[in-house]
Amino acid sequence: MKWWQSGIIYQIYPRSFQDSNGDGIGDLKGITARLPYIASLGVDAVWLSPIFVSPMRDFGYDVADYCDVDPIFGTLEEFDALVAEAHRLGLKVMLDYVPNHCSSAHPWFEEALTGKDSPKRDWFVWHDGRIGPDGTRYLPNNWRSFFGGPAWTLDEASGQYFLHQFLSSQPDLNWRNPEVRAAMFDALRFWMRRGVDGFRVDVIWLLAEDEEFRDEPVRALDPGSLLAVFPEHASLEHIYTQDQPDTRTYVREMRQVIDEFDDRMMVGEIYLPLEQLLAYSGTPDEPMVHLPFNFHLISMTWDAAHVRAFVDDYDARSVQAGAWPNFVLGNHDQRRFKSRVGEAQYRVAQTLVLTLRGTPTVYYGDEIGMHDVVIPPHRLVDPAGLQQPGSPEAGRDPERTPMQWEAGPNAGFSPEGVEPWLPVADDADQINVAAQEADPDSDLNYFRALTALRRAHPALVAGSYRSLDTGQPDVFAYVREHEGETVTVLLNFSAEDRPLTDLTATRTLLSSLKGKPDPAAPLGPNEARVVLG
Repeated sequence: MKWWQSGIIYQIYPRSFQDSNGDGIGDLKGITARLPYIASLGVDAVWLSPIFVSPMRDFGYDVADYCDVDPIFGTLEEFDALVAEAHRLGLKVMLDYVPNHCSSAHPWFEEALTGKDSPKRDWFVWHDGRIGPDGTRYLPNNWRSFFGGPAWTLDEASGQYFLHQFLSSQPDLNWRNPEVRAAMFDALRFWMRRGVDGFRVDVIWLLAEDEEFRDEPVRALDPGSLLAVFPEHASLEHIYTQDQPDTRTYVREMRQVIDEFDDRMMVGEIYLPLEQLLAYSGTPDEPMVHLPFNFHLISMTWDAAHVRAFVDDYDARSVQAGAWPNFVLGNHDQRRFKSRVGEAQYRVAQTLVLTLRGTPTVYYGDEIGMHDVVIPPHRLVDPAGLQQPGSPEAGRDPERTPMQWEAGPNAGFSPEGVEPWLPVADDADQINVAAQEADPDSDLNYFRALTALRRAHPALVAGSYRSLDTGQPDVFAYVREHEGETVTVLLNFSAEDRPLTDLTATRTLLSSLKGKPDPAAPLGPNEARVVLG
């Protein structure tokens, strides 16, 4: 198996992991200093959210130079040192790659603004707008930005509109231009030559849009959709801005660049239904992304029946498509999973994501049970929330707060007397790495026990998946089998004991409760239990 199939990916939001120079913002040196801790978790790869040069209007997802590190985070030399230390510790390094759009401060866009004859003009998506009978100029169409408002902004100097599916300071690149593709592919090569092992590709399903710029149909908003946090955007059927045929062509080309280097990979950020999502794996003859990110656990109803039905369906579809599954419970854009599922179900969820067939991705701080932090109005900084004040769920600050390392000032993230870029949780004195290191029954040590279990039992990595009927509708049970080894996972989604019948397990490998109960003993309230056999 490849490392991206057998391993666990650990996502770091660099601004929030460790401040090494006392400016209130996390940086590369801080991450490097904490790499031994990350290695101790039993994970295999570190994914860094964007560290490129940026005016930080969207905190790095507005790139002004794809081939350099923003001074806020450090230098290229410090990045090289991080990669070297990670590799010494046996960790792979992944970067966030943002190909759909750049910053309006990027030299490419600044040159494009000099006029319609600029050599870089066609590097972006322009439209003259619609002209009414009275000569009034209107927006090109009804396309909406994810962050609220139209997806078009008028360039007064030329009288043309440019497309931006996010902030107006994030103009969309024109991927139909082969010069754009060549430049963006060279950026990938630049980082792979520096030792980068893989990329998480931002909004990869948005790279192309309808060449006729047709209006998108209006739909009723589905409150259960992951994109419902962006209500204006979710009110349209995105048949002309998402998952276009040309996008898949560009992704196949991107994969060819990745394959120029040995043992590299890419993960695609894709918020689509399963059938469309799995198509981004491509085919053996025309591969696309190694892992199309599966976010569906984040938005579904948290009960045994819904989770089982989804996992059964996703696993079967993955087998049929020849795709490798992957699971994620949270990231920098979604609420902390502990806040979603609740304290009682926290370890059930943690056990689920680390024992299913496929690659788990975990978000920094989830291993110690960090939760969403209430941010005072005057400390809000996320543009997605600030531009949509009537949609409180749109703001992503609560899940991006500083890592909680120890009790005391700023939880060990920044020195005393420094104000971190976002507030530290009020309960950081109780929920932190140092406190949990010393407690054998802590969430941190439970996480480590789970990752150790994966390493010790090949069935949990390479094994097949099959769900079980336990006679208990609020228990989700499944079997992982590989080369004669059978491991069964039992998850109690209820707050009551649940008896087990017809279980032939020989011993308990791990329980979320203290001790190791008899494998056939009733499941305790909210218990996760992993048994052999």
